[in-house]
Amino acid sequence: MHKRILVLILLVCTTVAAGAANAGDQYQLYLVRHAEKLADDGDDPGLTQAGKQRSERLASWLRDKGITDIWSSDYRRSRDTAEPLAAMLGLALKLYDPHDLPALAMRLRENRRTALVVGHSNTTPDLARLLCVCFIRDMDEADYDPLIVVSVSGDDTEVRTLSQRALFAVPDGS
Repeated sequence: MHKRILVLILLVCTTVAAGAANAGDQYQLYLVRHAEKLADDGDDPGLTQAGKQRSERLASWLRDKGITDIWSSDYRRSRDTAEPLAAMLGLALKLYDPHDLPALAMRLRENRRTALVVGHSNTTPDLARLLCVCFIRDMDEADYDPLIVVSVSGDDTEVRTLSQRALFAVPDGS
């Protein structure tokens, strides 16, 4: 009888451990460019009113997505875009060097956790390409709409580009 209980306990422990290992094999990376920035605010501009509204809507949409890490370049517009979600979830921002995207891509893959990454028009598509080795269109200076979702399940990676306008009715412009 004790042998059966021991086998049952081992089976339950193995199943729980396997489930925990598989949970880390499935995660999403949400990649966005910072929200609309002020045009006349120096070298490190903040967000326009439209940018602040976009950041709030993004936070509301992402709040129940299981995000455990929030990454931002160390620019005010990127930090300000990430901050509403960080405050909502009680998470600290993790800063990355936008000039070393391969290091960030490797770290995101090693961490295997659902995360938001806020970048720039010239870094967000490049980071997505590093994560999926696939075609991602470039962004131009006026393009704040794309939300790139990289879904990883084991060795499989799926990438979708969503429209923030369609997701949460963010108007274009200032």
